[in-house]
Amino acid sequence: MAAKVKTTVVGSYPIPSWLAAYPSTPNLRDAILVALKSQELAGLDVIADGELSRFNINHPETNGMIEYFIRPMEGIHANLTRSELAAFRKKAGMAFRSQPAGVVRGPIREGSLNLPAAWQFYKGLSHLPLKFTVTSPYMLAKTLIDEHYRDLRAMTMAIADVLRAQVAGIDAAVLQVDEANLTGHPEDASWAHEPINRVLSGTKGEKALHLCFGNYGGQSIQKGFWKSLLPFLNNLSVDHLVLEFARRGYDELEVFKDLRPEISLGLGVIDIKDNEVEAPGEVAKRIEHASKILGAERVKWVHPDCGFWMLSRSVADRKMTALVEGRNEFSGER
Repeated sequence: MAAKVKTTVVGSYPIPSWLAAYPSTPNLRDAILVALKSQELAGLDVIADGELSRFNINHPETNGMIEYFIRPMEGIHANLTRSELAAFRKKAGMAFRSQPAGVVRGPIREGSLNLPAAWQFYKGLSHLPLKFTVTSPYMLAKTLIDEHYRDLRAMTMAIADVLRAQVAGIDAAVLQVDEANLTGHPEDASWAHEPINRVLSGTKGEKALHLCFGNYGGQSIQKGFWKSLLPFLNNLSVDHLVLEFARRGYDELEVFKDLRPEISLGLGVIDIKDNEVEAPGEVAKRIEHASKILGAERVKWVHPDCGFWMLSRSVADRKMTALVEGRNEFSGER
């Protein structure tokens, strides 16, 4: 009998209005407790802090996915010249950002970045297995102006070295790297696995990579196809993938027949760019469809396409419940 399909979130949870209004450490802890408890009540198997520990009132539009990691690093500066800003606006794939996250003017080192402290802040707040998420070094590098390395690959590996040292101190059940830029830039896929594998080599838990086509203002930022990234996926040192499907549809599932058998597939079955809550029966059908094409042993995780941070809490909570109920219906549970 096939193992039970596990449910999880990609990471983010809507920021409670009271945390945005009164951003203090006690309120942050309370907000994380709300996120964790909401996931527990939905019945999820592996949960996260909602990425609320990244919350910065000055950068709410990116949910802390970029600046939270970049700004504390040594060698990266936030003050930009007019020419640097103009150069960034010519970069491909960055039109959704008005300016870069920073400019690299020296060797990249960890500086004051302290991801283990963020992990310690919430690791004891739930009895369920926890996930810790880290933005991919490739995606972080793409948001920067490079005045030091003058080479994207070298700069990306420098960021990867910093992140690897950080995640070595995190004993989460799942360590997930998030990448939402490479999907639209397969020309870098021949080497982008190297820095991601470098980060994951430092983790103690199950290794995961989340790939999506972007979620900025509820829009897909990148355009591309999964087949273009299959060689990249097969070069990854991961236990499972966390992939976007619900918004894009499931026509590309056949591609994953050629995925290395030891890599489990995480299937996006909840559309986070739509406020309509999926019926559990529809979620069950999506899982069943993928299992028939790829085999029950391949699909081991189901989840939303991406994070919930742009939805209201009431919608996110109902979507999580639908996710679990749909998995249970597929598994024959009630």
